Amino acid sequence: MRITDTSDLWWKTAVVYCLDVETYFDSDGDGVGDFAGLAQRVDYLAELGVTCIWLMPFYPTPERDDGYDVMDFYGVDGRLGDHGDLVEFLRTARDRGMRVIADLVVNHTSDQHPWFQSARQSKDSPYRDYYVWRSDPPPDTSREVVFPDQEQSIWTKDKPTGEWYLHRFYRHQPDLNVTNPEVRDHIAKAMGFWLELGLDGFRVDAVPFFLETMGQDASGLPDPHEFLRDLRRYLSRRRGGGILLGEVNLPYKDQLTFFGGSDGDELNVMFDFIAMQRMYLSLARQDAGPLAQALTGRPAINPDNQWATFVRNHDELTLDKLTDEERQEVFAAFGPEEEMQLYGRGLKRRLPPMLGGDPRQIRLVYSLLFSLPGTPVLYYGEEIGMGENLEEEGRLAVRTPMQWTNGPNAGFSTAESGQLVSPVVDGGFGPQFVNAAQAKRDPDSLWNFMATLIKRYRECPELGWGHFEILKQPEKSVLAHRCIWEESSMVLLHNLSPDPVTVELDLATEDRPAEALQEVLLLDLLGDADVKIAEDGTCTLPLEGFGYKWLRLQCPEDRRLP
Repeated sequence: MRITDTSDLWWKTAVVYCLDVETYFDSDGDGVGDFAGLAQRVDYLAELGVTCIWLMPFYPTPERDDGYDVMDFYGVDGRLGDHGDLVEFLRTARDRGMRVIADLVVNHTSDQHPWFQSARQSKDSPYRDYYVWRSDPPPDTSREVVFPDQEQSIWTKDKPTGEWYLHRFYRHQPDLNVTNPEVRDHIAKAMGFWLELGLDGFRVDAVPFFLETMGQDASGLPDPHEFLRDLRRYLSRRRGGGILLGEVNLPYKDQLTFFGGSDGDELNVMFDFIAMQRMYLSLARQDAGPLAQALTGRPAINPDNQWATFVRNHDELTLDKLTDEERQEVFAAFGPEEEMQLYGRGLKRRLPPMLGGDPRQIRLVYSLLFSLPGTPVLYYGEEIGMGENLEEEGRLAVRTPMQWTNGPNAGFSTAESGQLVSPVVDGGFGPQFVNAAQAKRDPDSLWNFMATLIKRYRECPELGWGHFEILKQPEKSVLAHRCIWEESSMVLLHNLSPDPVTVELDLATEDRPAEALQEVLLLDLLGDADVKIAEDGTCTLPLEGFGYKWLRLQCPEDRRLP
């Protein structure tokens, strides 16, 4: 095993932490988080073990979609600071060994962007073709809208010219025309600008919509995926270790296309929405089958590519790839009330409230997250067990201020509570009970458990690089899997049921038969219950209710430290 390999493709064993600057830490008391405040919390993230910070949009915005309505691809929203503050944060993060990526929101702009302000005034505007227009009335597209509670069509008629413009999301977010070479050049230049300031790559928003050519004559144009390849090549030239982390919520066979197929020359990393949704179905049923089915259904990808695993992100917890019946099972288990659901397809909740605050289940899920093959992505506040604010509209329910202390405004800001960018969570998951200061000082806290998981994950490149396989055993509530990388192997078990079970595994393989396992020890990485393998290559492992084990096969000749 060459551990040096892991430094080249760093994203295969990274720990990514997503945060919104405006809700993280306010340094100047105006009620809005800022880059100066974020810089003060870099050491907190380094101590947790984070290796890559993902910044949600920080660009100038009218704030009608929490920053995803961008007015200037080269700017920093004045509420958050300026370019100097951003660079100071980037230097501090780099000094602590962390990379930084940011949202690349290029499927659309805000309708306040100067391009659209010009484009909508005249068909002769030089920016008219930066957007997608039609002169004839569109058909009914109500089934295609992303936000059915807000929009009834993906086309909106614009009064000045009497034509309709395309918007896959909100009407105040007109879609860019990526068939226009000038638009493509602007996107590349914006990427180059931020890379020059010190970013290490981008999380690419809504990739399938970004590449679509609806409303345009695409005949004679290159495959839209060739544009994505161009961006990947451009990124690699400008920053050799840069990445594109893509949001592609599609079936696996379609996701493979966005990796670039077997060539792997488009997105470096992609979120595994399928496994995430099947995980919640498995948790609801206390049956590992749905998750195991998803993981074994992943297509083979280029070794340079990676799946990103996650428990939740900044949007609704989408369940759109489940059947109606399966989705209702998850709703019944984790969000039975209508106010907890969103768009009929997802949940506006964080994990701890969904699990009733049960620390056993919460730790089980995060152990599972870090042990699955892929790169784990955390959403800010997960490390301390933050909850949601169901009184907030839509996806804003999980975008509340970070809870630092049990003091006023959760230590997020010294402003009056009414001035905060968002209300602080109240109740049993509020800062009186859930905050970073107390969690860090408590050796039994979720924060310290998460820090241990991150440390172990970083010590086990098998999890990011290895070959994955499900291990046969009779307990349907147990996910037992193995990750093998060259001569190194790990066995991982998770019991999704509250009932204790005993699992017998046969660890003999063609490459390592039973007789070769006689002197192999199963090293317990999360405890001190090391296990010997029997003469026939089997081992018997007890698991508590919602129990889990990380075990490394430690051979006598293994030079790794136990």
